Amino acid sequence: MTDNSRIGSRHLVEQDLLDFIDKMTPITLSEELLPTLRAGFGARLELEEDSKAVEMVETLRRTVPGPGDDPDVGIALHLPREAGVTRGAILHIHGGGYVSGDAYAMIPGHRRLAMELDCIIVSVDYRLAPETRFPGAVEDCYAALAWLVGEADALGVDRSRIGVMGESAGGGLAASLALLARDRGEYALAYQHLIYPMIDDRTCVTEDSNPCAGEFVWTAESNRFGWKCLLGTEPGGPDVSHYAAAARAPDLRGLPATFINTGALDLFVDEDIAYAHRLIRAGIPTELHVYPGAYHGFHLVPDARTTQRAYCDSRDALLRALGSEPVDATGARSA
Repeated sequence: MTDNSRIGSRHLVEQDLLDFIDKMTPITLSEELLPTLRAGFGARLELEEDSKAVEMVETLRRTVPGPGDDPDVGIALHLPREAGVTRGAILHIHGGGYVSGDAYAMIPGHRRLAMELDCIIVSVDYRLAPETRFPGAVEDCYAALAWLVGEADALGVDRSRIGVMGESAGGGLAASLALLARDRGEYALAYQHLIYPMIDDRTCVTEDSNPCAGEFVWTAESNRFGWKCLLGTEPGGPDVSHYAAAARAPDLRGLPATFINTGALDLFVDEDIAYAHRLIRAGIPTELHVYPGAYHGFHLVPDARTTQRAYCDSRDALLRALGSEPVDATGARSA
């Protein structure tokens, strides 16, 4: 029997990531806390506007037709102002444990990213659990993808360079959307870009849990709460759809080229590495980065060396996937 006893992992945390967790107030998620959690989402991101990005990228809030008879879906649309250029596009899906977050809090960061990558970004304001259970959120994302593909000519988007990106639960939804798009056969994604994705509800019930992962930011208790809200039942059962938990997909062949990054202390590190391993064995071009000393959400410490390294790795992978030329801080294209 494997010894699953939890050991403290603070000594493993990178030095410039320590202050963030030391200042955090530990919480146990509950439905009663959700309004407070949701209200503070934007403040936790602490994103500042970039004046050059505001000048170069137009941002619009709008709605697109929802799935079937469901409500329309909100999006934040980021469009580089330079005309006459056909660009790749990112369909972005925000994180928040399936129970919080919104597309609009991320506008400053996405406007800057659209400038740097010279691409169009559509960020989806999908419905949250527990008010909307699976498959509501992934169907909202699919509806946003359908709209993006349908409007590609008007937006100046190259349909062959549309991919999906997300962090945490957003990474889980991105992975689920890639499976759904593959299986429905209506739209072809060029890539999936997954940042510490939340893709396996079985992590909640494993008897071989990682003793060094999940101590900070997103814990096993929070994970169980998020999955239970999404599924409407306890996680780990036999009948969970792989469109809810992508790691349950029996066959990963035919998925787009994949980028995954995660922290070595992240609760999701084992499920993310296992998914990358399966993608590689399925013949999918796969790039995996695991950052030592990094916990879930380490991107919230933008000045940390690990965060900066991860951002560069992510940016370089997106540039390759989009077929873009990078744009420097002055707004000029650079090789």
